[in-house]
Amino acid sequence: MASFVSGGVGGVCSIAVGYPFDLVKVRMQTSSPSEYKSSIDCFSKTIKQDGFRGLYRGALAPMVGVAPLFAVCFWGYDIGKDIIKYFRYPDYDKNPRALTLVDYGVAGFISAIPSTILTAPFERIKVILQLQAQPSRQFTGALDVASHLYRTGGLNSLFKGSVATLVRDGPNSALYFATYEYVKQVFANENGDVSLTGISLAGGMAGVLSWIPVFPIDTVKSHLQASNSPNLTFKEITNRIYAQGGIRAFFPGLGPTLVRSFPASAATFVGYELCMDFFKKYI
Repeated sequence: MASFVSGGVGGVCSIAVGYPFDLVKVRMQTSSPSEYKSSIDCFSKTIKQDGFRGLYRGALAPMVGVAPLFAVCFWGYDIGKDIIKYFRYPDYDKNPRALTLVDYGVAGFISAIPSTILTAPFERIKVILQLQAQPSRQFTGALDVASHLYRTGGLNSLFKGSVATLVRDGPNSALYFATYEYVKQVFANENGDVSLTGISLAGGMAGVLSWIPVFPIDTVKSHLQASNSPNLTFKEITNRIYAQGGIRAFFPGLGPTLVRSFPASAATFVGYELCMDFFKKYI
């Protein structure tokens, strides 16, 4: 219960801080190379077209889904650690010990499995809404998109890109939690306590380092979820992106993603740890 609720609080904090950067990332990933000169150009054009509210275009879907999504993710992470303890350290209850970075990484990977069930449809809706611009808007909001996808393609359309999402989130979550646990240990005092500054730095570094290796997969996933073609495959999109611009074509929007990742991930873990601390003290 504590992990579930605290993860939800952390997720809300993450969206509030990082969503505009995510919108810029998706638009740069899926637009033609000539549409935006840079991340700043994408920011300015978005504001010019839609105002500051445009930076939160499609935010309703992740905002509604982020609490249960992060709740499931952090719950899955704790379940993953319990699985590690059960199989690797059968006597853990009698002889507690610190988990290794590999243990944390495996637990992080496990957390991505249940969270993908929520992540995939919400990101499909989010990507479609983010690519809309005033005044030619096809959809009025997240529910409108979800209804359209279900009417035209059923659950398969709504969950399009699920495998790509898991391929991205598995290693991403492994690096995310392993980096956080390691950096948090670096900033811990002799009693094992970590300040909010240490938690923020650990969370921010986890966010940045976990995104770099999986960013090309995220680019392919965004193209897949933005497409209306039901038969388009991961391999076909990968080949198409490479043909358009080589390796560099897999990294548009990396800048705003990394800029977003630090404060958003820092906010996530600060919200999570504060809520967990509340549970420990009062519940």
